[in-house]
Amino acid sequence: MLYALLCYHQEDVVCAWTKAEDDAVMEKLAIVQERLAKAGKLGPVARLLPTTAATTLRKDQDPPLVLDGPFAETKEQLLGFYILDCKDLEEALGIARELGEANPGGAYEIRPVGIFQDGGARG
Repeated sequence: MLYALLCYHQEDVVCAWTKAEDDAVMEKLAIVQERLAKAGKLGPVARLLPTTAATTLRKDQDPPLVLDGPFAETKEQLLGFYILDCKDLEEALGIARELGEANPGGAYEIRPVGIFQDGGARG
């Protein structure tokens, strides 16, 4: 079963890390990611650019409205995600706990993923 592990944190906190602090967190995460990759559990991993780079398409009117920014009603922002191949939710939670030890603060939301179509797009 594929699970999406959505990484939330307060963007202003993460963006305030020094390069050394950010590098240290990424180094700890890389250790976990390497182990998961070797075990065949790790799919795509993405770190999103800041929400100031986001664009939102509001679909509650016709034509839809395009806005600069995320305009999400959240205290924490979605900063990245993992796709994990796990036997069940318990295994996905274990991986989230392990990644959480390497990355201070924030939250991980874990959701099962349904693949509707693999479009083959690579970027």
